[in-house]
Amino acid sequence: MLKNMISQELITLNVEATDWEDAIRKAATPLVEQGKIKESYVDGIIRAVHEIGPYFVLTKHVALAHSRPEDGVIAGAIGIATLATPIEFGNEDNDPVKYIFTLSAVDNNAHLEALSDLAGLLEQQEFYDFLDNAKSPEEVMNYINAI
Repeated sequence: MLKNMISQELITLNVEATDWEDAIRKAATPLVEQGKIKESYVDGIIRAVHEIGPYFVLTKHVALAHSRPEDGVIAGAIGIATLATPIEFGNEDNDPVKYIFTLSAVDNNAHLEALSDLAGLLEQQEFYDFLDNAKSPEEVMNYINAI
């Protein structure tokens, strides 16, 4: 379930970023600080974008940043970051990105139920409106726990 992979400590709102790399690093920082991923995992995300492009910009304004478990996953988690100013990632159809969900998955299956829950949220404009107006990570966590 989604609420089992997200915690208040993994949510950051109105992040200031200079470019897509900075946005990824800042969105992933809480996962590094909470011991969910190693810095090498963040490097893996950025390296993959340089090699194959912004494959994880899934829909309008949304990135699901992730890499391979062997790049440095410690525990399964999903971080949520909203950007103060949307950033171009190089995805012509879905730029600019305003919402970054950083996924750390320990294997190819453990996170699928949480991703299904997240996909349901990403289809609801109400969720984006909520994130745009949320004042604290606690408020976002309460919203997720209520669904």
